[in-house]
Amino acid sequence: MIPDEAWNVLHRLRSRGYDVYLVGGCVRDLIMKKTPKDFDIITTADLRQVKDTFSGSAVIVGRRFPICHVYENNSIVEVSSFNTYARGSSSNQIYTSKSPHCSQNDYIRWKNCQGRDFTINGLMFNPYAEKIYDYFGGIEDIKKAKVRTVIPAGTSFQEDCARILRAIRIAARLGFNFPKETAYYVRTLACSVARLDKGRILMEINYMLAYGSAEASLRLLWRFGLLEHLLPFQAAYFSSTRFKRKDKGTNMLLVLFSKLDNFLAPNRPISILALHEALVRQPRDPLVVATFALALYLGGDMSLALDIGKSINRQHNTGFSELLEPQVWDDKHLVGEVQSLAVSMRRALTEMTDEYFVANAMAKIPQAPSSDLVFIPLQAYLKVLKLIECVQHGKKEHGYEPKRDGNIDYHDLSYGTPTEVRNVFTLVVFDTIYPSNTENQQDDSS
Repeated sequence: MIPDEAWNVLHRLRSRGYDVYLVGGCVRDLIMKKTPKDFDIITTADLRQVKDTFSGSAVIVGRRFPICHVYENNSIVEVSSFNTYARGSSSNQIYTSKSPHCSQNDYIRWKNCQGRDFTINGLMFNPYAEKIYDYFGGIEDIKKAKVRTVIPAGTSFQEDCARILRAIRIAARLGFNFPKETAYYVRTLACSVARLDKGRILMEINYMLAYGSAEASLRLLWRFGLLEHLLPFQAAYFSSTRFKRKDKGTNMLLVLFSKLDNFLAPNRPISILALHEALVRQPRDPLVVATFALALYLGGDMSLALDIGKSINRQHNTGFSELLEPQVWDDKHLVGEVQSLAVSMRRALTEMTDEYFVANAMAKIPQAPSSDLVFIPLQAYLKVLKLIECVQHGKKEHGYEPKRDGNIDYHDLSYGTPTEVRNVFTLVVFDTIYPSNTENQQDDSS
């Protein structure tokens, strides 16, 4: 399960006499028989020695905790150094005493693992000796499906409040739980995440919503009081609908993201949030929503979107308050409704990126802090806005050609290409509005 790119880096460093290990989340995923998203390597070589080993294909990045990016076959393998960590560590980080029988090599590994965020990430693997080093009970926590901090949770989260978001992300992705101490401090220190750089918050939210565990992430963010800090419009929706953790299939926002999870999601979940917020403000006929999605998929070709939309004869999901009872539309009025939805979606998107409206949204939630945090960057806002405007104006984009089929090109999806983003957006909308198991859902609800 270790790709050639990682092996190449391991082999070349080892051939120069350096010790090398895989470290962190990739070791955890390998133990769980999951394919790691990326591979991190740690070595006894200095970063300068790593760079010299891969002359012309490696660059040192980062200031506080520098690492080396090694480029192999269009992939990046991250390499860190024990020496860098040793220079950056301080005596007050030692929370467990060193065993008198601990060798120097064990001490170096142990000290590095102690600086990791969670026990399940504090694992090292020597692939040549086929040996895993576990100094803090990470394997036991994997068996128990627990996300536990290496050092006391309160101290860990106060040192780096980004660990709170990582805890949520990891628990959602793996289906793990928190021990009582970790859960207590995730909730108690939730407000501290507002201090993070907006770019960092966007990255963490993107990781949560765009890699197959969005529904679980939203549930955990709500459960631990983080949603109102990060996505206040969506928190206001949860609050107004009196959402409960055990609710299944009745929350349209969660169903949209559960469908997105099925496709492993594009790297731009903002359009889903904007569409749902528009429907919360003004519920729509299912055909209007479907035709909007088709028009977006077709690059603004409203005529073809109408033809396809009006041929739909499937039963819509009747469990969402955001969807009205369907009615018969003539072409003129249907176009007007679709363009009205585009305008509403644009307004919702604009307000989600406006500090004044974000602050007002937070004011609607009793437990929410007073904040005007906006983390959606201008570039992402403009990209989504461009997609919406092609439907709003009802003019097909010049030179745009939609996909010939609904199959997903995951390579294009990883780069957020407009064609693939439109494709997945439309698939998500249709799977939410017209699920293949609608009859079963209606039977369950009755």
